[in-house]
Amino acid sequence: MQYTDAFALFVKIFFLMTPPFVMTVFLSVTKDSTVQEKHALAIRVTISVAIASAILLFFGSYIFSVFGITLPAFRIGTGAVLFLSAIEMINGDPQKIKIDGSASTLAIVPMAIPITLGPASIGAIMVYGGDLTNVSDQLIGYVAILGASICVGILLWLSRFIEKALGKTGISIMAKLTGLILSAMSAQMIFDGAGYFMIKALQESNLFK
Repeated sequence: MQYTDAFALFVKIFFLMTPPFVMTVFLSVTKDSTVQEKHALAIRVTISVAIASAILLFFGSYIFSVFGITLPAFRIGTGAVLFLSAIEMINGDPQKIKIDGSASTLAIVPMAIPITLGPASIGAIMVYGGDLTNVSDQLIGYVAILGASICVGILLWLSRFIEKALGKTGISIMAKLTGLILSAMSAQMIFDGAGYFMIKALQESNLFK
């Protein structure tokens, strides 16, 4: 994996984690919390996401083997889930999301999973893990994913300042723009997976012989 590929992976995973949506939920959960509690929760969420991402990246290929799932098929499924998530972000209102529980108990569930690492981002990380065939590439890929996780954590740490600067309307607009980007990424994933099966079908139909 080249460093340019690692940077591209960092950008993709960062958008897949939907920072505006995560920030909106974080602000809702911590509205009655102190600054120290907000910072502590941001750190816990970041650590939880980093650990979960490592498991998905390094052991995703084994999960494929156990269930007999091919990478192109999983890519199509992930793209479909990502598209539904993108539509929900574009049409939905994250301000209306309500989560019960104190901020200190929500770091892993639901803040890390499934809000930051939702079905689409989990599937995407597993797909990338299946694409990376050697240890060095996996380590570089994980550094990129870890960087995306830390950036999301920094945004959560600074969320009260960002909310003051952008306002709830500004964050909502960012969420909808993120949804548009995710919809394009989902289409690309579906096309890549479908393209593999189309080429395979053409080869088996003797058109290339």
